[in-house]
Amino acid sequence: MKQFLLLPAFLLLSTFASFAETIATDGFQVEVLERADGLNAPWAVAVISDREFLVTERDGILWHFKDGKRQEVSGVPEVWAEGQGGLLDIVRTTRFAQTREVLITYSEPVGNGARSALASAKLSMDGSRLTDFEQLFAQPKASSGGRHFGSRVVEDTNGELFVTVGDRGQADLAQDPNRTNGKIIRILGAQQWEIYSSGHRNPQGATLDRNGELWTVEHGAKGGDEINKPIEGRNYGWPIISYGTHYDGRKIGLGQKANGFEQPIFYWDPSIAPSGMMIYSGKLFPEWRGDIFIGSLKFDMISRLETDGSQVKEAERLFQGKFGRIRDIREAPDGSIWFLSVGDGALYQIKPAK
Repeated sequence: MKQFLLLPAFLLLSTFASFAETIATDGFQVEVLERADGLNAPWAVAVISDREFLVTERDGILWHFKDGKRQEVSGVPEVWAEGQGGLLDIVRTTRFAQTREVLITYSEPVGNGARSALASAKLSMDGSRLTDFEQLFAQPKASSGGRHFGSRVVEDTNGELFVTVGDRGQADLAQDPNRTNGKIIRILGAQQWEIYSSGHRNPQGATLDRNGELWTVEHGAKGGDEINKPIEGRNYGWPIISYGTHYDGRKIGLGQKANGFEQPIFYWDPSIAPSGMMIYSGKLFPEWRGDIFIGSLKFDMISRLETDGSQVKEAERLFQGKFGRIRDIREAPDGSIWFLSVGDGALYQIKPAK
């Protein structure tokens, strides 16, 4: 169980954390502050500043926090909150300071099922509502069932958008060039898009590296969670190849390798159930510059991975067992690292220890 140190009153006012804990990592100590609690199935955080941030809850609630005050944001689209579906990712755009524009992904109800969708909107100055809502992408065909939505959105350095879409539990559709299931989609404009890469199972994490290149992480089946660096037009194999197996132990497709399919840069076996992905700038923690951080829903930890050219290795499992089911992880503008714990219903911030 977590044991926390009480903060002085003046520090509480500046960080609005109810507690902090100093935790040893591999080589140095960090301070972990709680920034929000009482969250119900939180899915994503967008950090505007140390004083202001947004959190989505899967059931369809968007919260705005500023200077210790919390309010529900109106103007959120209707969502299909079933299984893994609902209100999912939120990202502040690179133009946020000028436009207040954010990007959100969600499961849009259609008949008895849902389809993955991406929209842009503007956050009012007081944080109380979304305006100028515009849907940028929606899958042409909806699916039933509540699995494998993927649903991370990334804005690259040129302003292009990429959104990840899971196979929705229909594995074969990840190989169907006429379906968006199991694909990464590049957005060309409102309702204008193209398939960027295919053969993905359930990519719940995506980010850019320091060179502006796209990385993703996706759930395998029984084993075979993958880190990929998607390239336009390439096929990443699901369900033809995988380093995992079916849950009953049967081999998946042709096995681990086959001609015409890309190999993962890194994989886990057993699975860690990855969700949320960030590549760190090194702003506050120079020792972690360029490292990959991925939340684990299964092992209640953050996987820190080091890169050496094209090689990736897991270097450390941060906070294992201290915070339940890590869903999202982001770098804030000041270089601090924020993460969401579904198990705790809380948002935390990592800073250098004093």
